[in-house]
Amino acid sequence: MAAVLELIAGSYEQVTFGYRVRTDEKEWTAKADFTHHAHTASISALAASERFVVTGSKDETIRVYDMKKKTEHGALLHHDGTITCLEFYGTSHLLSGGEDGLICVWSTKKWECLKSIKAHKGHVTSLSVHPSGKLVLSVGTDKTLRTWNLINGRSAFIKNIKQNAHIVRWSPDGAKYVVVVNDRVNIYDLETASVTATITNPKRISCVKFLNNSILAVAGDDEIVRLCDTGKEKWLCEFKAHETRVKSVESFNMEDYCVIVTASNDGFIKMWKLHLKEARTFEKLLKQYIVNHLQLDKDKASSFIYFFCARVTPTICVLLSVEITQELLKKKRVKIATEEVVLEDESKPKKKKKGSGKTE
Repeated sequence: MAAVLELIAGSYEQVTFGYRVRTDEKEWTAKADFTHHAHTASISALAASERFVVTGSKDETIRVYDMKKKTEHGALLHHDGTITCLEFYGTSHLLSGGEDGLICVWSTKKWECLKSIKAHKGHVTSLSVHPSGKLVLSVGTDKTLRTWNLINGRSAFIKNIKQNAHIVRWSPDGAKYVVVVNDRVNIYDLETASVTATITNPKRISCVKFLNNSILAVAGDDEIVRLCDTGKEKWLCEFKAHETRVKSVESFNMEDYCVIVTASNDGFIKMWKLHLKEARTFEKLLKQYIVNHLQLDKDKASSFIYFFCARVTPTICVLLSVEITQELLKKKRVKIATEEVVLEDESKPKKKKKGSGKTE
């Protein structure tokens, strides 16, 4: 039976909208599902769980959507400044970071703020929850990498990294993590909390994603997606994914293969099929298939998508960044294509009153 993906996007034009994508062996088909105008400023972050989708905005609010009932659940009012990052831990908790330097832990049962941590002296630029749910890493504009104990809400470790990092991510098994500073990926070991290797990308990095416990997909200010082995500390291969810079890359597993999802300023969202188990060594040529290819009409572009989310019913969440057009919102058109590719070796908004953390 074909799986169903739910694609939810948030735009600079303050609009949240979604697609439903059906998958089968021969063809993936997409259909426009909904649009919703909830924020008063551009959307800056988005995350999804099995049931809920949340969007963060420069209007300082977090909006909650119930995907089961297809209704807006309310707004979370606690941050003072732009919401910079959102991440669910399972189905029970949501973590948010903002320009106010706070990390907030929310219960998804009653949508109340359980903990509010003053995490950084500057903005929180990225956060990542350990697979155990006991620790969270954060980086900010105060040039520090911080580890937080979510059990007591206290700082467990602070490291001065001397530069502003903009991405931090745990590996799926939680044994290592990566910190991105401009064009460099610093690989850390959990036990020693020290850098074990540094990999440099040719261009500034905009996004990274662990495909498994060792393989990391890296993309940035060019059209290339590169895969590196964080264990062997070397690049494995690369492929041209788009015509312009790749804004974001994510992945999820479908049966016996991995799907890499990329989005770009060229107006395309692409979903690539990758058989990791069959690829015993990435030094050999690998065959990739675009299993879903969304073409957006750039000539009539008037709205810019900042984050894109794919939620495979009922368990998988993907975050993306992409450009899209206002015309697409009106006509609800999606062009789907399939092709084979050879992978070669190689101003502040108006402030709102703080609330108790409960929804409106």
